[in-house]
Amino acid sequence: MKKLFLLLLPFSFSAGAQTNFRPDSTETLENIVVNAYENNRKLIDVPAAISLVTGRDLSRYNNTGIIESMNAKPGVRMDERSPGSYRLSIRGSSLRSPFGVRNVKVYFDGIPFTDPGGNTFLNQLGFYNFQSIEIIKGPAGSLYGAGTGGVLLIKNNAGDFHPGASVFYNTGSFNLNNLDVNLRFGKENAQNTINYQHQSSDGYRNHTAMRRDVFSWDAVMKKTEKTSIQSHFLYGDMYYQTPGGLTKSEYDLNAKSARPHVGMSPSADEAKAAFYLKTFLAGFSLDQTLSANWKNSTSIYGAYSQNRNPNFRNYSRTSEPHFGGRTVFNYTKILDKILFTLNTGAEYQQSFNTLRVYNNNAGEVGSLKTDDEIYNKQGFVFLQTNADFPRGWSLTAGASINESNLDFKRFSTTPAESEKRNFKNEIAPRLAILKKINNTFSVYTSVARGFSAPTTAEVLPSTDVFNTTLQAESGVNYEAGTKGNFLRNKLYIDINAFFYRLKNAIVQKRDASGGDYFDNAGSANQNGLESYASYEVINNERQFFNYGFAYISHTWNNFHYDNYKQTNNDYSGNKLPGVASQTIAVGFDVSTKNGLYANTTFFYSGRIALNDANSSYADPYNLLGLKIGYKTLMSKETQLELFAGAQNIFDERYSLGNDINAFGGRYYNVAPGRNFYAGLALRFNKL
Repeated sequence: MKKLFLLLLPFSFSAGAQTNFRPDSTETLENIVVNAYENNRKLIDVPAAISLVTGRDLSRYNNTGIIESMNAKPGVRMDERSPGSYRLSIRGSSLRSPFGVRNVKVYFDGIPFTDPGGNTFLNQLGFYNFQSIEIIKGPAGSLYGAGTGGVLLIKNNAGDFHPGASVFYNTGSFNLNNLDVNLRFGKENAQNTINYQHQSSDGYRNHTAMRRDVFSWDAVMKKTEKTSIQSHFLYGDMYYQTPGGLTKSEYDLNAKSARPHVGMSPSADEAKAAFYLKTFLAGFSLDQTLSANWKNSTSIYGAYSQNRNPNFRNYSRTSEPHFGGRTVFNYTKILDKILFTLNTGAEYQQSFNTLRVYNNNAGEVGSLKTDDEIYNKQGFVFLQTNADFPRGWSLTAGASINESNLDFKRFSTTPAESEKRNFKNEIAPRLAILKKINNTFSVYTSVARGFSAPTTAEVLPSTDVFNTTLQAESGVNYEAGTKGNFLRNKLYIDINAFFYRLKNAIVQKRDASGGDYFDNAGSANQNGLESYASYEVINNERQFFNYGFAYISHTWNNFHYDNYKQTNNDYSGNKLPGVASQTIAVGFDVSTKNGLYANTTFFYSGRIALNDANSSYADPYNLLGLKIGYKTLMSKETQLELFAGAQNIFDERYSLGNDINAFGGRYYNVAPGRNFYAGLALRFNKL
């Protein structure tokens, strides 16, 4: 790292006369307009707990994933059990996620990305599919349907389109190779962006190799000044090995090892345990100005996912086609100095899934065990009103009426089995009040009810037993917060406190064979305080150090079971597993007018309970990262960037992606130790 810094230093000084690089000032939080709750307003004008992952946040780390930038936000935790195997938690929602993303609704450029069964293949998106992410924390069912965890609004298209091309490449530890090729062409009324991404690595742990290829084509056509059409095509092809969780003794002996052969259960290598996942998505969005007061945005999509999963218990093959759409009508009018806004619309999704489970013969399909078909439907209608009164008062009230059902058929038995689960007329209301103290500072309070029906993977988990008793979880969230800019907009502060009482909380268990199953856990209380502050230290083009930026993010949680008894065990009062009571993220960015920059980041996580009994905990850990780089203009249209970095500089041993309530104490999945990366970016923008 020191040698690379010294190598780049003379180039940075020689380029000083022709470059002046610093982050775009329009990306500061006080200027960003968010789409959450269909507000399309500045962040301080929205009465909700929202965190933003901006382009600057994403660029602080290695260009291979979003885990570090997501974990730097208060109330958010993203795990990686093995490279490519993600798990996302917002305010403790990972309680019911042995793997994948559940209980968090995800939208991709306004298109529902979460399938009708409640699962989200977030790992099918490459790093360069994320231009920005809005994270809505807590129940947001008043506009986004079922869910008690939160919502992700992913923006794939950059707002400022420029014809041109770019190439990004980086390599690093564990034989990492990461390539992105981007081509942009067209004019103002017909814009096209084609992107190809490839990522592969051998993994930092035995049996953790991965490969991901993502191709996307996004087009925007403005038919008239009042109408625009967007199209999105995405194809993802991914493979990653699954090493399995370790016991504490195995973890202490050799944390990089994969799960060994135990009893009748094969080792990860013997089972050839892995995921093979392919996804195709095609979606279209139409934005229209219908009149001076009315606007409409409508999206429709179709998707198909194919999953092949040899694992420790069996070999599953699934095909998951689904389709759906969402429409939103927006009405605005000023009456007697009061600005009224109305949002109303609907969303509908349907899937037709087939799931066949076979015996696993060393990674090959064996004899058939089960042959199932699953039909999911979910839909809701919503209405939200907002009134902006004089003197800075704002009132928001909204609600949705939700319905979902699951039709299950098993053809591998005689006679065939058939089961149905229906969750109808579930109402998710939300009320919020905001007071702007001045143009840069506001306070707000809100109350919202959330509910979440069991997902397909929870009703029919890897034990292959259809759960006829699992109930939807629901709860009421009370929240108050403040956010604003101070010291001439250099200091930004966002603080919120919440109290969430969850009933029939869905929790995940594992049996002796490693199969997961789910249960309702009575009630749980989730209290928390989330804080974020950033400060623009320097912003002066004339100085050598022309830009400096610092931030700190803090999460404090007090999550525990209120009333949870299971057979002879009473877990009432115990901490909810999978959630650290405290996390801290700190960062400092600095750049020079010559093109040299450095990003330093630090993350601390407190210890984490690993089971309902609170008899085992994951140790706390500290992570330090550094990225340095250099940008120079090769011509007026072409920019070259070189960068290098190190992650986990302290070489901490920690588990990122613990298997909660794992049978036999197989909780641990070690994360990478100290590792390095380096790369380059070549950008061409046609002037």
